[in-house]
Amino acid sequence: MKKSILFFVVFVLIALTGIFYGNSISNQFTHLRIWNYENIALLLVGLPFLFLQQKAGLPDVCNKDLTFRQQFLTPFGIGILFGLADLVVIEFFLTHTTHTSMPPYTQPFPYSIFLYSSGAFEIEIFYRLIPITLILFIFSKIKNGAYQSQAFVVIAVLSSLREPIEQFPHGSPWWFIIYACTTGFGMNFLQAVYYKRNGWASSVYMRLGHYLIWHILNGIYIQYVVL
Repeated sequence: MKKSILFFVVFVLIALTGIFYGNSISNQFTHLRIWNYENIALLLVGLPFLFLQQKAGLPDVCNKDLTFRQQFLTPFGIGILFGLADLVVIEFFLTHTTHTSMPPYTQPFPYSIFLYSSGAFEIEIFYRLIPITLILFIFSKIKNGAYQSQAFVVIAVLSSLREPIEQFPHGSPWWFIIYACTTGFGMNFLQAVYYKRNGWASSVYMRLGHYLIWHILNGIYIQYVVL
């Protein structure tokens, strides 16, 4: 449990550092996205759910029974693969104008490390930690958890649909709509599966792998090579 709390605290500290750092460089960049302290309060909403993991039939956030490869490397690597796919499809195949400024899915480096690490953590709190924990905890009380497996499948599917719906690429070519919805649902569903199997940290690591490629390294390339 201590490792799980430490895991959470580290990401809150990253977010706080990002606020201070972002404000210190705000006069150097336009369109810099800086969090405020309300965002920190939102992160803390997820903290009580750390204590419900075992009661909901889920592994600890940081599962001590797993190897480093199982907990971190494999989900992080899967996230990297999804990020590479997005990079190739969007930057090389999807028609767009040449970048003349930082696109909205990037931020200046190294500030991008803090923003997208915090963003990944926040999304995983509200896409997975809270809804999956809450639903499985409730169903653990119904007939001694007899319907918990079915409940997980339903909440895994529903939570996996949220991001593709919220980021639906209106006006894009039909093939890209299919690609975006399929990969968006696919990664989110894999995150739910890894959460159930390995613990919530693995879900966070998968999103971090994706963000490393798509938001951070892509942003570095655009910032220092293209512009």
